[in-house]
Order: sequence, then structure tokens, then C-alpha cells
Amino acid sequence: MDAKPQQKPESPPSTLPPKGATSVPPSPAPMRTTLRRAAFGAVAGAVLVAGAVVAVPDAEESAPPVPGPVARAESAAAAGSPASLSDLTALIGDRQQWVETHPSDAPSWAVLGTAYVEWGLRSADATYYTRAEQALQRSLAAQPGERGNAEAWVGLGALANARHDYLAAKKWGETVRTREPKNWAAYPVLIDAYNGLGEYEAAGRATEKFGSLRKGVPALARTSEMYHNQGWREDALATAQEAADRATGPAEKAAALHRLGDLARERGEPEEAVAQYGAALRTDRSHLASLAGRARALVALDRTDEALADYRTVTAKLPRPDYVLELGELYESLDLDGDARTQYKRLRELLAEARKAGVNESLTEARYEADHGDPEAAVELMRTEWSGLRRSSDVSDALGWALHRAGRSEEGLQYAERAVETGVRDASYAYHLGMIENALGQDGPARSDLEASLRTDPEFSPLDAPLAQEALDSLDGPAPGGPADMEPSDPEPVPAPGQAPGTAGTDGGDEGQGEGRTREKPGRDEPEPKQSAREASPSPGAETGAAAP
Repeated sequence: MDAKPQQKPESPPSTLPPKGATSVPPSPAPMRTTLRRAAFGAVAGAVLVAGAVVAVPDAEESAPPVPGPVARAESAAAAGSPASLSDLTALIGDRQQWVETHPSDAPSWAVLGTAYVEWGLRSADATYYTRAEQALQRSLAAQPGERGNAEAWVGLGALANARHDYLAAKKWGETVRTREPKNWAAYPVLIDAYNGLGEYEAAGRATEKFGSLRKGVPALARTSEMYHNQGWREDALATAQEAADRATGPAEKAAALHRLGDLARERGEPEEAVAQYGAALRTDRSHLASLAGRARALVALDRTDEALADYRTVTAKLPRPDYVLELGELYESLDLDGDARTQYKRLRELLAEARKAGVNESLTEARYEADHGDPEAAVELMRTEWSGLRRSSDVSDALGWALHRAGRSEEGLQYAERAVETGVRDASYAYHLGMIENALGQDGPARSDLEASLRTDPEFSPLDAPLAQEALDSLDGPAPGGPADMEPSDPEPVPAPGQAPGTAGTDGGDEGQGEGRTREKPGRDEPEPKQSAREASPSPGAETGAAAP
């Protein structure tokens, strides 16, 4: 990975970028000034300036000059696409230098703050969020949002999403949308916020609006995500494939290939997933999310040594709590309990650091506590999220499972059902619901949901997939009233000569005895139809005081 910008959170904004951060010599002064004063929402101006240079080429040159890393990063932002890490580093260094001598340049502060958010996301370094907030506040101090600085508001929305504060992100996104309905930059913020809150219909509308304002690969990627959340697998795959085919820049192409890998893994095709993740890494070696995805797929292929190598690399370079939890569970599935405990200890340290930095990692923490720690603590974490209106399918699933693990399966059932009913086809959701139904003695629904989990992805978890199969096997015995309990039928009586079939009496010839009688073959007793658990259960919170989803 390229070296990170070395400015520390407590350092003044005048800190210079690391040596070599801007690897291409700066452009002439007029062009440089124009670039640095471009607002984040209008950074396409950089491309226009570059176009002006190309329009009057040197007499000895026949090809336009290659854009430098700063221009490439700005062009990617103008298109709504990710920049490569090296270009992002160059952009951060460039803006750090500029605001040192131009502290009142609100657009440049907004660009710098938003770039810090992106770096924090892609490095799992939450300290950059503090720097981002400082830079964005400096931007608003120089030019308030009400006076046209929507770029800083968008940056604050992106920062809130990065911290998983989806209510705040929703507020910033809707504020920009109200004032500037055609400002496409507000819609990615709104899509992430609505999905985080479980407001999927609103997310769908925002996705459609984004697609009408900003055509191309970014819109296709968002549309594929929307189809996935609605359970429309074929549409999600087709749109993701179109995005991959049309992507150009390395970071954009890698993100599209990563999406194809995720979709393949979720439908139980780990070989295809490994191929897509590998293509993403060949396109952009710094796309560490694809390294984590490949590790998951390798586990499904029982290539555990390779999976462990990938996990060790990614957790060292991109120490996200969910990746560390996955590595710990892989160690546990291999009976490497000491290594698992080491990862769980590291996970707790990362969670503490996240809280200190203002990042809400309660979902990962609840998943850890439910299966490896204190289920009651997991319940409290998810109840807090639910009462704070964070009601995504992930939160609903985690709350239902935590309640089950805490011994309250009846209550947990309602939340687990809600997670499945959102439409997301997630093997873990179906597994959790099936195990809860199994604990409640609902054999039919349990069998159906456990089968669905393994059909969706037979190797969805190194710990849970074997438990799903074990539970399913325990439900496969003969049903009550089956062949073992049946009595043999009496042989059909042979009719006397001249007598119609079926009219013979039991004594073989007396008229009037048994006339018209037939004996039906006994069959398997049909179970009494019972009300579906989904129909019989009250809405979540009906008896617990929690708000209904």
C-alpha cells in the first residue's frame, strides 16, 4: 500500500504532506490556482482546465499530456468514482500545502475533509475522521453552507456514514437535497444513510434519482446494490457485470470486480468468487477489501492455508473489526483456540479504539458477544440501535439472534423473521431464523429455513455452516404416522362369478352383506394445518415495549 499522509490529527492544518506524496511536478501557477480553488462538487473544472491545455498543444507534440495524480483524483471525484490510493494521497498532500497559505479557501478545505473521510474508510484508520471533521468545519467557517457551501455539508454526511451515524448522515443529505435537488453528490450520502437505517424504499428512490442525475458506472454500482437488497439476484448480477465492463480507472474497475465476487460468493459459487476477487487485486493491488473477500471464498473451498495467509495480510493492513472477527472464527473452526483468543482480544481493542474515535461498531460487537461473549450485552447493544431508529436487516438479524442466544427465542423469532422478510437473500439470516424455529419446536419452518441457508451458500460460515447441517440432519427423521406406524391393508375380496367387482361380502357370497363397501388403503396421516409462525407472531416489541419494525 502507498504510504499514508503523515499529518497527525492534532497537527495544525499547515503540516506539509510526506515527501514524495505528490510525485508529479506541480502545474504552472495559473492552472494550479484554478485547480485548488475548485469546489468539491464542481471539480470537473480541473478537467476543463486540462482540456484548455490540450487544445493548444506544443508544436512538437501530437498527444495530450498525461494527467498527474491530483488531476486524476479530482476527475474521479467529479465522476463520483473512487480514486486510487496513490492519487488520493497526492490530492491530500496537494490540498494540505494549499490551505497552509490560503486558510480562507472554503472549497479546498471541503475537498481536503472529504479526502480524509475516504482515506479513513480505505485504511480503517478512524483518526482521519477527526481530521476530516476539523477540515470540514474550517470550510464552513470560511463559507457557511447556507451561502452555497453544499460541498462541506456533503462531506459531513459522508463522515457521518463512515462513523455509522446514519441519522446524522440522513440529515446532511436531505438538507443538501432540499436546497439543491439536482446536486447529485447528495444522493450517495442519502443511499448509504437510508440503507443503514433500514429505509429501503427511500434508498431505492434515492438510487433512481442518482441514476437520472449521474449516469455511468457509479449509478450502475448503486443500482446493483439496490437490486441485491431487494433480493433480485439476476438483476443485481447483470447490472454489476455492466458496471465492470464499463469501468475504466483501476480503482473503479477493482470495485466493480469486487462486487461481482461478492455476488458469486453469496450464491454459493466460491470458485467464481476467487476469480473475480483475484481480477480485482490484479487491477488494483491496494484494493484490500477484495483480499478479505478472497479469504472468505478460499475458506469455502477448504483452502484454509491460503485463506489464513490472506486474512493475516488484510487484518495487518486494513484492521477492520469485522475482518478480525472472521479470522478469529476461522481459527476457532480449526481448533486453534489460542490463535482465536488472540484475535478476539485484538477485536476488543479495535472496538474500544472505534468508540474513542466516535465510530459506531456496535453491530460487529453484538455479533461477537452473541456467539463468543455475553449474549445479554449483545441484546442491549442492538436494543439501543433499534430504539435509535437503526433498523436495517443486519440489526434486525443481530437482535433476533442475540435474544435467542440469551434464552429468549420466542421474542427473537420476530426480529429474525423481519430480517429474512426484507428480501435480502443472506445465508446467515436464514440460518439464524432456522435455528430459532428449531429451538421453538417449529420443525417444518426450521427445516425450510435451514435448507434455504445451505442452498444459498453451503459454506457461509466455517463455524455456523456445519451447525446448520447438523440441525437439518436432526430434523430429517420419519414424520409421525409414517410407514413405521402403518398397519397392512386387508386383501381385496375376490368377487363371485357374475358378481360385480366391489360387491362381494365378507363371506364370499351372501347377498346384501358388504354391498357397495370398499376398503381404502391407509395412508400417511396428514398433519393438522397450523398457523404460520410469521402470521401468528405479534409484531416485534408488542410485549417487550420496543417499537415495532
